[in-house]
Amino acid sequence: MNFNLTQIPERNKKPRDHGITMVMDKGLSIEEVKNFLSVAHPHIDIVKLGFGTAFVTPDLKEKIEVYQGYDIPVYFGGTLFEAFWIRNQFNDYIDMCRKFNINYMEVSDGSIDIPHAEKCGYIEKLTKIGTVLSEVGSKDATHIMPPYKWIELMKAELEAGATYVIAEAREAGNVGIYRGSGEVREGLVQEILTQIPEEKIIWEAPQKSQQLYFLELIGCNVNLGNIAPSEMIPLEAMRIGLRGDTFHLYLNKETA
Repeated sequence: MNFNLTQIPERNKKPRDHGITMVMDKGLSIEEVKNFLSVAHPHIDIVKLGFGTAFVTPDLKEKIEVYQGYDIPVYFGGTLFEAFWIRNQFNDYIDMCRKFNINYMEVSDGSIDIPHAEKCGYIEKLTKIGTVLSEVGSKDATHIMPPYKWIELMKAELEAGATYVIAEAREAGNVGIYRGSGEVREGLVQEILTQIPEEKIIWEAPQKSQQLYFLELIGCNVNLGNIAPSEMIPLEAMRIGLRGDTFHLYLNKETA
């Protein structure tokens, strides 16, 4: 850090498996990626190339290599996995990941219906070639799952070999674990945490109020995802109490 401050909470060090930040790249140019990483790379753990943007991104291999040059894993959004699956191109999906030297993969069914046993089968297959993130929850705002179902699916997908389960929210943060207004479904989140270890969950939290909720609930080393590149440094400051929203969170009241 640039100077000394006391009463700063301890962030897990990279490479970390807990307290990770997953950034969502929805179409940055190569030069934008270079500029972004020049500032933010110490704080980024994983980058997702959002939904199906990889299909239409120019110079994709070069762009991925820029991230990998900073030892930052990149993976394709779960929607792209679903696009391959629905076209019966699962093996093509594996070939594509190998072509681009991608060893993180997201298995999701937010836009389609995959029988859950079959989804777990894909997770098992992909764990043989890389790290699997599995997303739980629907992108359809009218599809509301009860908490016990979230827990059941998350447990099964972790048992199938997923390293993390991702709690769905979309890039806007208005479905899944959130209401349409963006408000956290607190009862759902807290019930999930009674059964699923928090270090195994990545909470998609694109909105500042959502990030704040999980920082207050779990602490500075909560796993957060779908963070916009422009919000990366502000989030890291908020994690350690250097933003107004969390300013008093870690201060010792007797000495502050």
